[in-house]
Amino acid sequence: MVGCGTAGAAAALFLARQGHAITVLERVPDPGPLGAGITLQPTGQAVLARLGLLPAILARGTRVERLWVRRLDGRTVIDLRYRDAGDLFGVGLHRGVLFAALFDAVRAEPGIALRLGVSIDGWQADGDARWLVAAGGERIGPFDLVVVAGGGATELHAQTTIPTRVRPYPWGALWFVAEDPRRVFDSEITQWVDGARYMCGMLPTGRSPGGGTEVTSLFWSIRADRVPAWRDAGLAAWKADVLRFEPRAGFVLEQIRSMDQVLFTQYRDVGMARWHERGTVFLGDAAHATSPQLGQGANLALWDAMILGECAAAFPRVDDALAAYTAARRRHLGYYQLATRGLTPFFQGDSRLLAWVRDLVFPTSRWLGPLRRRMVRTMCGIDLGIVRRPLPLPL
Repeated sequence: MVGCGTAGAAAALFLARQGHAITVLERVPDPGPLGAGITLQPTGQAVLARLGLLPAILARGTRVERLWVRRLDGRTVIDLRYRDAGDLFGVGLHRGVLFAALFDAVRAEPGIALRLGVSIDGWQADGDARWLVAAGGERIGPFDLVVVAGGGATELHAQTTIPTRVRPYPWGALWFVAEDPRRVFDSEITQWVDGARYMCGMLPTGRSPGGGTEVTSLFWSIRADRVPAWRDAGLAAWKADVLRFEPRAGFVLEQIRSMDQVLFTQYRDVGMARWHERGTVFLGDAAHATSPQLGQGANLALWDAMILGECAAAFPRVDDALAAYTAARRRHLGYYQLATRGLTPFFQGDSRLLAWVRDLVFPTSRWLGPLRRRMVRTMCGIDLGIVRRPLPLPL
């Protein structure tokens, strides 16, 4: 298992619990809970329930009932409520809480050998087995199966024969996690937009990793090449802009005393013709990184891990299991990659026309029931396309 992030850790747990001997190789010598807020959708919740980790996650998250996107003039662009898809909800969660739960489970699992501070540069085939090559030349193995789960920037894309496209999105986001003990931002994700160029959002994020304080994540959309200009303008100018979008954010901004506290994340777009070749499979962002516009990254990674475990249990031969995995994931991942690539320019871009179309068309979902329910199912992570039934959630 190359990488001990969301996909790698979850896949290691599923496979180890089937009796397989697993080696997890993580490049970070001392990984810890980092990052900002994510939304754990019903799909991700179902996978964590299978792993026995959901109760602990829910105890540290915040239940989210609604996504509400508005323009600066107060007009609603999107108003999606989980109840329109049934008895479902999202969970606002610090990414570090999810990491810690999975990482601790990996360390405690008897069938998993964990090696930290090991950076993998490539692999070598030896018949049906594969050897991994670490930085410095160490050969590690042999392995019957290599699971690449090292994120969208993994060097192993260059090693595969699978046609692969990796490119950065021009846009990203500034992030800050603020203490919110009074839960000013609670039960809903709020976003404010001004055209497609400006977006400010607040995500209730549950409790901070290792602590009991309630936190909220502030995110601000920005094009990557404009970050230097943002820094040159200074904190005061940016804080004034944030308050123009979200007047309730004053207490959040008071906690920001240096630009170094604000993290910038640029997103990647990874597309692969398939997700496996002989003895190797790609999971999570290494396989299908997208813009987080639909909030599906961690949830798709968890679902990948579960399906890989199911295929490994159903097909004793590795190659058969991997072919089944790619076939099982094609519709789900295809839909979300297409939807994300199609929707992102309406919310992150410089096109006034696309923003105008968004503000004209998207509000119709409030009174068109079928359209609204489809949008909610997409938000939940269970949609498979226009003419297909929603993905069934495992019990």
